Amino acid sequence: MQKLSALKLSNKRVVDSEGREIGVLQNMVAETGSGMLKELVVKPAEELNISRFKKMDGYIFIPFDAVNAIEDVIVVDSEKVHARA
Repeated sequence: MQKLSALKLSNKRVVDSEGREIGVLQNMVAETGSGMLKELVVKPAEELNISRFKKMDGYIFIPFDAVNAIEDVIVVDSEKVHARA
């Protein structure tokens, strides 16, 4: 994956690998020691069933290793997202 500024990711749409709308990226969580990205913090789409996601304060958390692509939208692997929930 090529380098990309975190500012360019802010407010990007997040969809799963089947094209379903998940929400909008609000923030990211990184490990303090290594700086490795661990999770995406996403404001969920209104129609999304959030019961299978890790959640807190109205946001859902998606493991960073579920990210398949970052282009006009962020595409996450459907199976990896739900396997960790």
